Amino acid sequence: MLDLKFIRENPDAVKKAIVQKKVGLDLDELLAQDQVVLKLKQQAQELQEKRNAHSKKIPKATNEERPALIEEGRKIGSDLDAMKPMLNEEEEKLKQLLYLVPMIPSPEAPIGKDDSENVEVKKAGKLPEFSYKPLDHVELLDKNNWAEFEKVATVCGSRSYSLRNEMVLLEMAVHRMALDILQKKGFTLASFPAMVREHALYGSGHFPAGRDQVYYLPEQDLYLSGTAEVQANSLHTGEMLDEKQLPILYAGYSPCFRSEAGSYGKDVRGLIRVHQFMKVEQYILCKNDEEESKKWHKKLLETSEEIVNALELPYRIVEVCTGDMGAGKVRMYDVECWVPSEEKYRETHSCSSLHDWQARRSNLRYRNNEGKVEYVHTLNNTAVATPRILVSLIECHQNEDGSVTIPKALQPYMGGVSKIG
Repeated sequence: MLDLKFIRENPDAVKKAIVQKKVGLDLDELLAQDQVVLKLKQQAQELQEKRNAHSKKIPKATNEERPALIEEGRKIGSDLDAMKPMLNEEEEKLKQLLYLVPMIPSPEAPIGKDDSENVEVKKAGKLPEFSYKPLDHVELLDKNNWAEFEKVATVCGSRSYSLRNEMVLLEMAVHRMALDILQKKGFTLASFPAMVREHALYGSGHFPAGRDQVYYLPEQDLYLSGTAEVQANSLHTGEMLDEKQLPILYAGYSPCFRSEAGSYGKDVRGLIRVHQFMKVEQYILCKNDEEESKKWHKKLLETSEEIVNALELPYRIVEVCTGDMGAGKVRMYDVECWVPSEEKYRETHSCSSLHDWQARRSNLRYRNNEGKVEYVHTLNNTAVATPRILVSLIECHQNEDGSVTIPKALQPYMGGVSKIG
């Protein structure tokens, strides 16, 4: 959400961001609604002033004048009461439009229409070379009895999976390693429930536009979250933080759920695009400062690189263009790991800086050292998400007999074994 005063004073910049980010919003409609609300507020204020002035006349009035004045006061009060629901309704319309306003992207962010125009900024790691025909991840899982797909789908629905045996341990080891790395960097480790209230999804920016991606539990009026960013973003809603408390760093571990609406027939084989997964999410609240945000954005990206390097995976980093970055992002990078069977890199981490866009939606504020109240800046990035990263991990480290070599940094979390399968 952007400051309404900023929108009024910079309509051309906001319209440009709307076009660049392909947001379905008519800014002129929003500005017209803003005028409706301002006019109603002015009328309500005038009525209130009239009511206050009128009430002062009654004690001074004669007995003959007082009944008429009281009756007139009641009418003013009645008019004011009648206006309140109308004002509330128009304010709600304005609020819903404000939820759709995108953040102005950084002038350094690449301009583009979709992911085909993201810009590669780094490539690291040596691609694996095989003297034999390597197996894809589903073949490796089948060969080693590491997963089951068909039976579990009859019980749990399509795009379900059941990891088995050593693959369960490998998944847990990857998360355990990531959590250790983050704890050493000063992150507060936090496990989060999967279920969240609607206001948290509005606060993080996943609603209203992403509602079709979220599972809803109507009897409980709760939603299944797709990332711990949602929960972490609402933890300090309504608090008045002190600048000395910032930055606040969370490593949020949680089950995640996404309906993947609109992706039918796309990447449905194996573990690539599933409805339920586990993730450790990096989330930061820092002070409202451009350079501070840039510093933490860089650190978040470096942490993901550290984890990917520990897993000994070839990867690349792309800077995400305006048409692919999402409404709330100022700047965004993706880390993509190599998948040998597909001969391409696949996104495993998304590193985003949102400035105060989420903070305004979630009422995340602090008092700076000069005593001024400001909205914090928020940032997030994946630390590790499974099962997707397991695809790259087992394919890149496979051996001719179908076994998988465990990267050295991961071996302590696997009971010291150097190979599975």
